[in-house]
Amino acid sequence: MPHTKRIVIIGGGITGLSAAHRVSELSGEGNHPLEVTLIEARDRLGGVIHTIKRDGFLIDSGPDNFITAKPWALALARRLGLESELISTNEAHRRALVVRRGKLMPIPEGFLLMAPTKLMPMITTPLFSLPGKLRMGMEILVPARKANEDESLASFVVRRFGREALDRVVQPLISGIYTARPERLSLRATMPRFLDLEGKYGSVIKGMRFEGKQRKTEGSGARYGMFVTFRDGLQTLTNALRGRLDHVRFRLNERVIRVTQKAAGSAIPCWRVDLEHGASMEAEGVIITGPSRHSARLLTEVDTVLGKQLSAVQYASSAVVHLAYRREHVAHPLDAFGCVVPITERHQIIAASFSSVKYAGRAPEGYVLLRAFMGGALQPGMIERDDEGLIVAARSDLDDLLGITTLPCFAMVHRWPDSMAQYDVGHLERVAVMRKRLAEHKGLQLAGNGFEGVGVPDCVHAGERAAEELFSALDLYMQKGEHT
Repeated sequence: MPHTKRIVIIGGGITGLSAAHRVSELSGEGNHPLEVTLIEARDRLGGVIHTIKRDGFLIDSGPDNFITAKPWALALARRLGLESELISTNEAHRRALVVRRGKLMPIPEGFLLMAPTKLMPMITTPLFSLPGKLRMGMEILVPARKANEDESLASFVVRRFGREALDRVVQPLISGIYTARPERLSLRATMPRFLDLEGKYGSVIKGMRFEGKQRKTEGSGARYGMFVTFRDGLQTLTNALRGRLDHVRFRLNERVIRVTQKAAGSAIPCWRVDLEHGASMEAEGVIITGPSRHSARLLTEVDTVLGKQLSAVQYASSAVVHLAYRREHVAHPLDAFGCVVPITERHQIIAASFSSVKYAGRAPEGYVLLRAFMGGALQPGMIERDDEGLIVAARSDLDDLLGITTLPCFAMVHRWPDSMAQYDVGHLERVAVMRKRLAEHKGLQLAGNGFEGVGVPDCVHAGERAAEELFSALDLYMQKGEHT
């Protein structure tokens, strides 16, 4: 009779839930008996994915969508039967704005994250000076580096496009994604395509034109047609995952303090998971999700080298302020999905999203829902303000930028401390070391945004990959043990 394998998953965010679901799928495919426990320190599942309904508004307090170019979240939604619930961004106003000298300006059409791909919008935009435009156009003449090694995003952009491109557009766009310092952000770990284009074609602009990557769905700054969400908010995904996991034992409001290995080197691995109030569990397999530094603390007694590499991954904190208004009280036409704010503009927000413009059903008729992003690596002190201070700061900036002269119908603050991994230069080399060390510990897997991606699809992939590798290893180890 098959031996019942015990698996403990630490962390109930999208990564942990995806891992539990994938374990369930694999168990059903092979008829392997499993006893799965998921431990979450908070009183709810979903992590940063959290949808709130209030007064007819639909508010995603963390991420509000995901990109389909990375297939894992979309594939999961399909397996869960949620494809009919997906909605795309509104076709109107698929563009982004950027603050320049206190005013909102459109990011030139075809400016894809860091590279201009259309000539006329670059010539006519007032966003850049004439010398700045000429410098960006000269990118096709800049010699490519012979060594196709990692470098910071700031170094790459300045080297190929000039300082003005970095300061006025690239930095705020990238900060809106990674909340990172461009002088430290690893290009190889975040946007390897640009390094590859330089290496292959000698020029980013030449490479993008040659490969024909520009599509009609690509607006300014991002390919908005590739972003989707659920009609009732992103929590639809985590709710559906929870609904498929009735056989999993969930332990909420429980904090893990230590993970140790028993009988290291045996054919059948055995791990001990210690909880905060003295209880403990034993299992053949453990998947730890969440911030890398948290994983490092749990594994102090297991592997000091692995712990050191995990601890080296830094995290940034952020806050989101949601503001609701009557439409007539916002003077700006809101003819975009949102705006980004260069750090050189010295505002208190780093970006804002016009949620009710971006997706249908986010605000009642005659109202608008805005959300302002604050904090990140460039504004670490912002998160220390109290809720009222954050609301006042967000309102001050949005009042000026959008011509708002009244109080909001309501305001909400959500904080996400240590939630965004910072991929410094050399990050992939660090991950390779971690993966190598991890392979030495039977029955242990790590997953989260501290490794190979920070978006929802990346986290889904990380959880599923951890489940697959753990399941495969446990099946092999258990067979070895049964035949000895």
